[in-house]
Formats: sequence, C-alpha cells, structure tokens
Amino acid sequence: MIPTGLSFTRRIFGSAVFVFFFCFTGLRASEPFTFCSYNVKNWLKMERFEGGKKEELTTKPAQEKAKVIEYLVDIHPDVLGLCEIGTQEDLSEIQAALKAKGIDLPHSELTRAGDDTRSLGLLSKFPIKARNSQTKLTYRIGTETFPFQRGILDVTVDVAPDFEVRFMGVHLKSKRVVAEADEALMRRNEAHLLRLHLDSIFSKYPQTKILCYGDFNEHRHEASIHEIIGSRESDGLMIDLHMRDEHGLVWTHFWDAADSYSRLDYLFLSRALRPYVDPKNTFIYSQPDFMKASDHRPLVLRMNTSFTRKAKSEE
Repeated sequence: MIPTGLSFTRRIFGSAVFVFFFCFTGLRASEPFTFCSYNVKNWLKMERFEGGKKEELTTKPAQEKAKVIEYLVDIHPDVLGLCEIGTQEDLSEIQAALKAKGIDLPHSELTRAGDDTRSLGLLSKFPIKARNSQTKLTYRIGTETFPFQRGILDVTVDVAPDFEVRFMGVHLKSKRVVAEADEALMRRNEAHLLRLHLDSIFSKYPQTKILCYGDFNEHRHEASIHEIIGSRESDGLMIDLHMRDEHGLVWTHFWDAADSYSRLDYLFLSRALRPYVDPKNTFIYSQPDFMKASDHRPLVLRMNTSFTRKAKSEE
C-alpha cells in the first residue's frame, strides 16, 4: 500500500568514522532526497468571495495556509516546486512557515511571466547552481501575440557531489474560457514553447537530468502532453511518471462545481534521470480533507543519487 502520509527517515551512519569523514571533507552522503510538486491554490492576493460577499485583494485564508503547511511538513520535501504563488513575499511566507516546523529550504526561485498575478516558485535545501527561467516567451494565434502566461521556471540544483538535477516548473493556461483565444490552443502553444526549450537543452547536453513538473491543465491523451513527452526515438524523450495514491487512483485535481476528478498535474523525467527514481516511495499524496488546502493534491517523488533501476523505454 502506498502511504497516505510521509515521514521520511534519513540514513544514519553507524560508524563515527564515517560521520567524521563526511563532515570533515564536506561531502554529502549518497542519501535519498524528496521532491514535491504542489499547486497551492492562489497563495496570493486576489479578489475572493467569503460568505457570499466579494472581498478586494485578500490573501489565501489562514486556515487553508495552515493545511498546506501541515501537508508539506508531513511530506518533508528537500526540493519543493509550487504553482499559484503570488509574489516573493508569498514564497518567503511558505519558506518561513516550513522553517519554523524544522524544514529549512534556504534557496529559492520565483518566476513571473505574462500573468501578473500567479507565479511559479521553488524552494530547495540544496544550492541552486544555475538559473535559466524563461519569462519573456511569446507565441502567435492569428494576428495576435500572447505571452507564455506563467513562463518556465528553470533552475539547476546541486543535489549531491557530481549529481545535478535541472528542475523545470510550468503551469499551462487554465481551462477557463477567455475571450482572447481558444484556451486549448493557448495551452498547445505553451506546450510547444516548453518542448522547444527542452530540445535546446538536449541538442547540446543529451544526458541532462531534467525533472519537468507542475500543473499542465491537460488530460493525458491531449496533443499538448504528447508534444511535451516527445518522440521515443529521440534523446529528448520525457518519460511520464505514472503515479497513484494509496487507493491506486491517479487523479490530482477536483473541480467541485462539476464533481469532476482529473489528472492535470504531472512529473516528466528525462532518460538520464529515470533510473534514480525510488518507485515504492513515489506517489500522489492523499488526505481526506485535501480540499481544505487546495483543489490539487501534491505529487511526491523520492529519488536516490545512486543508480537504482533500469529505465523502461515503454513508460
């Protein structure tokens, strides 16, 4: 059974000699690390309706924030990718709340692109080696030019000596109908820009360890997802990491107005990163009261910095 919650234990060296060695040399042990991707549902200032009344530019309710932090403390991520963050102040608020609970993620990245309300955020226990976030990307539909609304958060993190992971966060155009253009076509264009960015990396460095995560607002069979995954014959293939909750269910988002459960959040891994996944500790985090925090459920990925399994080309 996949666990509902998570309290990862850290590897303890039985010998004081090993402890001394790693402390003295400054090397980190080859221990597992945990990544979490979570759409925290409007942790930002916006117009909200409380008790049937409209409130101007209020932040996410305190009780919802507390639930988000409660779940993240249970998950205990070493790297945390967030969707629907507002400003740097909002990201810092989560960072501080986690630190107060014993989870120190001192390194951060905030990416704000065409959407002046919602941003992408990342918090990391490990140092960020390089920052390549894309915030100025555009595309055309007919005669109109549109921005990639949330852009691409792109940072390279030094997880361990000689082990770098390039974390790439996205939040594609929502399914909400807009007057400017067809929302599905807008997502397709944003997905195409993401694929072009991936291809630009793989063409130079085909063995790059990339984890692409986030809220893709798209179902698995749609063209946008197929384009992001790419060709199985290519070095640029991104493997869809199929994840389930404790009941074997794959949905990540609940739309209460329609009683609709959907898989909209994904983790895609490059070929070079796939063998390091710990499948037994990789799952969709599930709690009965998940809606008290967000309409999305967190994705939890456990990885090792040493080879664990042979990647399946069929995945």
